[in-house]
Amino acid sequence: MIKIIIILTLFLTQSLQSQELSGIPKIIDGDTIHIKFKKIRLEGIDAPEVKQKCTINKKEYLCGVNAKNELKKKLRKKVIKCYSHNKDKYKRYLATCFVGETNINKWMVKNGYALAYRRYSKIYIKDEEFAKKNNLGLWEGSFINPEKWRKLN
Repeated sequence: MIKIIIILTLFLTQSLQSQELSGIPKIIDGDTIHIKFKKIRLEGIDAPEVKQKCTINKKEYLCGVNAKNELKKKLRKKVIKCYSHNKDKYKRYLATCFVGETNINKWMVKNGYALAYRRYSKIYIKDEEFAKKNNLGLWEGSFINPEKWRKLN
């Protein structure tokens, strides 16, 4: 009986701290969106920055812009639902977002438009490995890890 009470208490505490955000998003970059003036960071992923360049066949391209555009195409004027349990140091909601049944965070990584943000989460590592194995998105060429790129720039 005590175990049940503890489990229910933990569940209710987490439910109370969880927040659902839904609406048509404004895409800021490959891992940041706004819904109704609320800033949301797609949790567990790290996309290239908008000014970041990558290469395919020795030709540079703006991989950050590409990630942003692919996210825009995927979400094109669709209502999405995001579930957040906390905020980051910049006061953005850290969230897992869905369009229909599709986990957007997972979709970005599995298609190679973002990396699994291993420092903060292990959730999308297999999706990153899939993209790498299949030369999808960023993995089609070469790139600097977005976190390292931010430090250098």
